[in-house]
Amino acid sequence: MEVPIGLIVAFILGSVLSVGLIFYFILRLIKQSDEKAIKQVELVEKEADIKIREAQTNMEKYLEVRRKELEAQLSQREMNVTFREKEVDRLVVNIEEDQTTLEEKRADCYSREEELSRNEHETEKLMRLFRMRLYRLTGMSNQEAKQVLFSEVDRECREELGAKRKELLEKSEKEIEFEAKRILVDTMQRISSTPDKESGAAIVKLPSDEMKGRIIGKDGRNIRAFEGVTGTTLMIDETPDSVLISSFDSMRREIARIALEALLKDGRIHPASIENEVHKAEDQISKITNEKAEDALNQLKIKHVHPELVKLLGNLYFRLSYNQNTLNHSVEVAFICSLLASELQLDPDIAKRCGLFHDLGKVMSEEEEGSHAVVAANMLQKYGEDPQVVNAVAASHEEVQDISIYSPLLKVADAISAVRPGARADSMDGYVQRIFALEEIAKKIEGVKEVYALQAGRELRVIVEPSSISEMEAQKMARKIRSRIEEDLTYPDTIKVTLIRESRFSETAK
Repeated sequence: MEVPIGLIVAFILGSVLSVGLIFYFILRLIKQSDEKAIKQVELVEKEADIKIREAQTNMEKYLEVRRKELEAQLSQREMNVTFREKEVDRLVVNIEEDQTTLEEKRADCYSREEELSRNEHETEKLMRLFRMRLYRLTGMSNQEAKQVLFSEVDRECREELGAKRKELLEKSEKEIEFEAKRILVDTMQRISSTPDKESGAAIVKLPSDEMKGRIIGKDGRNIRAFEGVTGTTLMIDETPDSVLISSFDSMRREIARIALEALLKDGRIHPASIENEVHKAEDQISKITNEKAEDALNQLKIKHVHPELVKLLGNLYFRLSYNQNTLNHSVEVAFICSLLASELQLDPDIAKRCGLFHDLGKVMSEEEEGSHAVVAANMLQKYGEDPQVVNAVAASHEEVQDISIYSPLLKVADAISAVRPGARADSMDGYVQRIFALEEIAKKIEGVKEVYALQAGRELRVIVEPSSISEMEAQKMARKIRSRIEEDLTYPDTIKVTLIRESRFSETAK
């Protein structure tokens, strides 16, 4: 079948036209892509230009800030340089002034050397003249005069050495006597407490005089029973309307007082009721001692103490040592030990226990062998106390060697509590009077300027006028004051006399 030529031509023309259209659309797409690419390039260029401008702006700002910082540093350095220049100028002026002063002092020294040389020459002339006159007056040569002078000095030195030897011997005897008294007192305190002026007896008021007969009982059986159970002595006829209970043991005396007051209140007095009331009083005293011990432990904030130690601690409340309550003394020593330990960076709890327990041996049975310090240490060791506490208590009277710092700490605290004014038998008034009398002894001596009693009267510091008292006279004055103190005063231990003779020279620079 023949295809018409027109159809073929139409097909060819349609194909050409389709290809042309496709080519046209392709060119259009390429043109649009180029335009879009050009726009993107322009946009990127604009963004790059903006970033460059921002970077330039930031750089300019940074450079401006840096410039200001450098200018401030430069200004500060210029100020420092100016200040140092002024300082150098001031030092130069000071050096020049010092040089001027040095020249003046050098000139003054030369002048004084010349004056000293003249004085030496004059002194030599006077010495030759003195030797000539000495020979004319005494007929002695220079060597003979020296021999006489040496003999006199030797005699004075021998006298002074003899006095010093006597002083040392007397001091040794006093120390031995004091140690012997201490041992005796410690021993006696194991048996009974030391009474003060009013602690040896207790007074119980009677409701009527007829009660005296009831207390005595038929043929004195009641009073004998009372004294036998309590271990005290009743003095009925000493004072009207009262009974005197006498005993050196303050705990027994207190038990007897409580029991007697209960018997007088009840009115029925016979051996059975006496024994019953005494047992009740003992229970009451036991409660009191436990309360006092607990109060002491709470006051010191001490814990984990064995009940037997608490009981012994409470019994210290009814013991006296040189008129000082032993429990109060122990609490005070514990506080002082704690304060000293804190200052020395030690354990204050161990120090408290050392101070609180150091006198426990004074209330233990006299059947225990050893001093009260050793007996207390054995008891503390038995009930598991710290070895340092045990050693400190045992060594508190130099009977055992120290193994820790707590032992000397306890000795210091015990001494402080014992010797402070008013702590023991010496009253505050007596202490003040003794200090006043000590100062008055030195003030009465001619040439004394000022007098101070220090260390609770254990040192007397005397200041004299150097213009009126020579060095030799000052030494003799010190011995004179010592002799007067020994003759006129009664005092414990020793008193150190320190005499000060000094000259002071002062100048004020303007």
